[in-house]
Amino acid sequence: MAPRVLVSDELSETAVQIFRDRGVEVDFQPKLGKDKDKLAEIIGNYDGLAIRSATKATEKLIAAATNLKVIGRAGIGVDNVDIPAASRRGIIVMNTPFGNSITTAEHAIALLFAVARQLPAADTSTQAGKWEKSRFMGVEITGKTLGVIGAGNIGSIVCSRAIGLKMHVLAYDPFLSKERAEEMGLTKVELDELLAQADFITLHVPLTDKTRSILNAEALAKTKPGVRIVNCARGGLVDEKALADAIRSGHVAGAGFDVFEVEPATESPLFGLPNVVCTPHLGASTTEAQENVALQVAEQMSDYLVKGAVSNAINMPSITAEEAPILKPFIRLADVLGAFVGQVTESAIKEIEILYDGATAGMNTKALTSAVLAGLIRPQVADVNMVSAPIMIKEKGVILSEVKRDKTGVFDGYIKLTVKTENQTRSVAGTVFSDGKPRFIQIKGINLDADVGNHMVYITNTDVPGMIGFIGMTLGNAGVNIANFQLGREKEAGDAIALLYVDGPVSEDVLDKLRANAAIRQAKPLVFNID
Repeated sequence: MAPRVLVSDELSETAVQIFRDRGVEVDFQPKLGKDKDKLAEIIGNYDGLAIRSATKATEKLIAAATNLKVIGRAGIGVDNVDIPAASRRGIIVMNTPFGNSITTAEHAIALLFAVARQLPAADTSTQAGKWEKSRFMGVEITGKTLGVIGAGNIGSIVCSRAIGLKMHVLAYDPFLSKERAEEMGLTKVELDELLAQADFITLHVPLTDKTRSILNAEALAKTKPGVRIVNCARGGLVDEKALADAIRSGHVAGAGFDVFEVEPATESPLFGLPNVVCTPHLGASTTEAQENVALQVAEQMSDYLVKGAVSNAINMPSITAEEAPILKPFIRLADVLGAFVGQVTESAIKEIEILYDGATAGMNTKALTSAVLAGLIRPQVADVNMVSAPIMIKEKGVILSEVKRDKTGVFDGYIKLTVKTENQTRSVAGTVFSDGKPRFIQIKGINLDADVGNHMVYITNTDVPGMIGFIGMTLGNAGVNIANFQLGREKEAGDAIALLYVDGPVSEDVLDKLRANAAIRQAKPLVFNID
């Protein structure tokens, strides 16, 4: 059955057609986003939800979305999506961070000019029949210093445009390397240095706990007298009341704001102040940008629902369309390894280490780790997946680590999972052969080579004669057919393991008969979904 997507906000017909062309059934109801009750009533029928800003994907809506796998936001901001709720339900949340980058950067530059030359006030005065030429004395931007807070997708475009306008550009961005700054032709500085030197400041960072009110009263007091501030990023980055006070005092000469702490912004401390230019969140409001983000979200959602490729996800590692078919068997292997440990472990997990050896170390290990964690948790939480599993592990306070190393053995690449509990340490390793099927290659440090089946039995025992015959006879007498039987031991008369691939479930009665043997310490049924 083809995956189904509901489009509840306005998208272009071209974007809707992309879904259809890629084998996705699409229900285009662009006004539905404003009817939250109707939306909640039908959302359970869809695999994907494509939205802009009108639809609010709240916790309540997400709870009703019983089949939803992905939410795609045509735009960069996901303030209208409850991401923690979506993550807990295993729903991927995607945005389109590049479709409106140029448009938003251009709007920041436009506000820069508007504030520098007081254009809106001059326009209003002139159209009112006044000719107040001396009142609107502006400043040039050529040769001035622009401080850019955040040099990512949009911020880097602003930097490029400003350099083209012969401005000196300073950038504060903890993730910007000095080498990259030199390539861009700007100077990387700390925030206090930027505040002290900039004639203009523009913000291009997301709203997080660390960036909220990054320009508060204390920061504004450190700015150069006569500074002008532009915010086209997110409301809440600047303390609007503190900025209004700084403008009234004359310390800040002007501001251009496209975003506000509360939107729609029907009131703000900035409204009515001299040389403050305000626009109603128009950063992405160009014909080109709206079309670009619509096309991009349709392509991303289709690629995920049809091919398993993940692009620009907020809560999930990206998997390109090219690597998806290569990664798929290793994701299945990672899930199997996690599921093995999850089914044989009964005490609370304290630490998890995932080793990627050889070829696997060069793969998308974030995705593989998410698959391991999903398999590990699934025996306790049936509906967990690669999105929700990392959240659950973090909430439980489990220590998680990844180790990558070059090839060390006969296998081109393998994955080893080690889990520490209050009582013991367990480990299991596996690889993928040329047939694309996962195989166990080591359990408890004991080497073996075992196929993975939907139904298996894992036995730990003391290495004594007659165990193969006893296990085979016990299962045979119960009518259980053994498809594959693999053994391994630490040393003669030491710890040994048996891993059996059987054709169907093994009852507790049969397992109890196995456990009755004094040499068998554990007999566990295992279930894997490898189809």
